[in-house]
Amino acid sequence: MLIQFLGLLETDPVLAVAVLASLCVSLAICIAVHEFSHAYVASELGDRTARALGRVTLNPVKHLDPVGSVLILIAGFGWGKPVPVDPRFLRGDPRLGMALVAAAGPISNVVAAILFAALVRLGLADALIPNIWIFGQPLAFLVDFTLGMLVRFNLILAIFNLLPIAPLDGFKVALGLLPRDLAIPFSRTEPYGIGILLGVVAIGFFPNVPNPLEWIIVRPVEFAMRIMLG
Repeated sequence: MLIQFLGLLETDPVLAVAVLASLCVSLAICIAVHEFSHAYVASELGDRTARALGRVTLNPVKHLDPVGSVLILIAGFGWGKPVPVDPRFLRGDPRLGMALVAAAGPISNVVAAILFAALVRLGLADALIPNIWIFGQPLAFLVDFTLGMLVRFNLILAIFNLLPIAPLDGFKVALGLLPRDLAIPFSRTEPYGIGILLGVVAIGFFPNVPNPLEWIIVRPVEFAMRIMLG
């Protein structure tokens, strides 16, 4: 992802710093929203493991994985610090409980994307922020750019994590919603999830080879952003 801004670094280093700062802030907020939602729902369903570790918070420091965060910025693929959940402590059906905890992350990202998009559509940055310049750009422009990145990152996290491949959230959601006679054979794909996921991501680095993530993530995100931001 950062490769796209290397040209900007050569032509306008100051603006490149502003863009990098915006990307980092946006990424930290989106990951915090995602992981906080996992922790909060798990706690509400009876498992206080994450709460005991201080994960029921929107503080990004508690949720960022250094390697995963850097990879998202560089390659558009990475992860936050996983929220520990013990299904034994979840009230009701543990499979359904795990599905609810897993679904909370992507759902919260979609909700956050809608809220940030609404701020852009309402033009609050232009209306409320005075004519202050920072990094050589109007502050209102930088705020709008950051809000746009918040919409994009939230949508990417939501759609990517809903893929039914372990260890993504979509795998746990599918595992909890499928009938048991289908869930058992589906669960056997878990050890191969990382390999499948890395293989799908790696395809995108080969020239002249159709990238499945282009159709699964990039185009749906762009379509959703056109609807949300106009």
